[in-house]
Amino acid sequence: MTVFGKLITHSTLDDLAGAAAFRRGEEYWSAGAVSRLRASDDKITARVEGTETYQVELRDDNGELAYDCTCPRAADGYFCKHCVAVGLAWIADHASAEDPTAKTGKNKGKTGRRDPWRDIKDFLGAQPPETLVELLLDVARRDDRLYQSLLLKAERVVGGGNVVKAFRRAIDEASSIHGFIDWRDVGTFAGNIDQVAESLAELLKSDTAPMLVELAEYAIERVEHALEQVDDSNGEIGGIVCRLGEMHLKACTMARPEPAALAERLFRFETTLPFGLCSFDAATYQSALGKKGLQRYRELAEAECRKIKPRADGEGYNARRAAITRIMERLAEAGGDIDELVAIKSKDLSSSYRYLGIAEILAKAGRANEALEWAERGLKAFADRPHNALRDFLVAIYLQRERKDEALQLTWVQFEERPGLETFKKLHDVAGQIGIWSAQRERALSRLADLTAREAAATSRWKPKPSLPNHSLRVSIALWEEDLDAAWTAAHQGICDRNLLVALAGKLESARPEDAIHLYRQVVPMIVGETKNSAYYEGIQLIRKVGGLMAMLNQTRQFAGYLAELRLQFKPKRNFIKLLDELGRSAAAAK
Repeated sequence: MTVFGKLITHSTLDDLAGAAAFRRGEEYWSAGAVSRLRASDDKITARVEGTETYQVELRDDNGELAYDCTCPRAADGYFCKHCVAVGLAWIADHASAEDPTAKTGKNKGKTGRRDPWRDIKDFLGAQPPETLVELLLDVARRDDRLYQSLLLKAERVVGGGNVVKAFRRAIDEASSIHGFIDWRDVGTFAGNIDQVAESLAELLKSDTAPMLVELAEYAIERVEHALEQVDDSNGEIGGIVCRLGEMHLKACTMARPEPAALAERLFRFETTLPFGLCSFDAATYQSALGKKGLQRYRELAEAECRKIKPRADGEGYNARRAAITRIMERLAEAGGDIDELVAIKSKDLSSSYRYLGIAEILAKAGRANEALEWAERGLKAFADRPHNALRDFLVAIYLQRERKDEALQLTWVQFEERPGLETFKKLHDVAGQIGIWSAQRERALSRLADLTAREAAATSRWKPKPSLPNHSLRVSIALWEEDLDAAWTAAHQGICDRNLLVALAGKLESARPEDAIHLYRQVVPMIVGETKNSAYYEGIQLIRKVGGLMAMLNQTRQFAGYLAELRLQFKPKRNFIKLLDELGRSAAAAK
């Protein structure tokens, strides 16, 4: 049994999706809406045909079933009906593969729904070859993708010298666009590209690998340029291009094309393709290039690098410069030449982060003094706007060298510039190593209290009157320190982010359930007031928590009264009331 045998069952799908979404998922699966189901050791992918074509992925995330779908419901974080359909399709396939007579999930021991795919398979298996040919030709006349796939297979067998021409024609047709393709229409375009990629994958054999090298390059270049007019926000086409890149690398390793010519093509792709979805650098293709190819690749890169002058202050981003610099850096890294790598990176010192990159390279090479020098140069060059990662790098070195005051000062600058939980944690770590955390903590909390009071008292054109103090940061610090009393006190002294209130309530549930109930009830109206379905679902989850805590305290009658209050308060919000009534019926049935 694979790991998904435990993660994907009828009951887990029902629990994750809820009754309504599970029923709709069953309908999708029963109607044959799931296609291109592919399963590996840790991932299942498929398409589901609904209002649109949706891409679904189920995966193992440390023993938990993780999921993605391109539908709006999943984008809000919910396990959607499309994920249910794919899960059910996998269960059906898995069960039939292990035992064709097995019944799973809720149908165990019952006469289950017939598997239409098995019926079709049995029917086709009983037909003579000529009947199967006619059936397939009939479908191909109505399905252009199948027609193209069969045509390419036929060309390989009977087409002689026209195979490359046929593939190029198929690539041209699949990648041709007329005007911008938005996200609603991208599925069809991606499907056509995917079909060609699958046909190309069949060429990954010793006798056809040289042909695949040429065709994969042609396809990648065509699709990359087409993507300039396509909304590929879900990354589907980008994923296909990456598959083409993987095929190309394997084909080059297998076919061993002329190394100098290969190097020239790879260098052109690496420096000219608009998105650079595949890696065509020398390190990736080292085995296929060999010594001669690597040398030619380096010659091309060095010739272009000589044309690049050090980046001037205020000079904008230059894609060509970035590409050549990246190539030269990878060549230097592959050769292990630290001085060459530093020289390349020092041509662009346009930010403190650039200095940090050089310092980190030197530190990793064991050249600590030079690393410190470069880091301090970066801090001095950008004294008014250094990157905090550069400051952190220096803090670590200062602590190692017992330069404690400088380490603490750099950390305090970060907290004062941007007071927050992360900078508070940095202060804790640094002051703790020095042995003065208690005093520094009081200083930081005092600074935070002053800042909070000033912000509340401040007025402006958009804030004509003082406001209540916002103690969200103080609450987040108290939660991190696991000081629930301090968090409770701060949360009731002014304004606090609702997510922090929910987090605090969760920590109070076991020891102080009454306080947890109070916080949940405080937050629910904020959430439901957003007037959108995702907020209603979030609110219902908290109300369910309230119900569980009240049941534990033998307050079921009070919970019924609370539900009645909510029903009256939010009567106009019909979708929320439906969810609330469903929750009420569940609570009543559980008595």
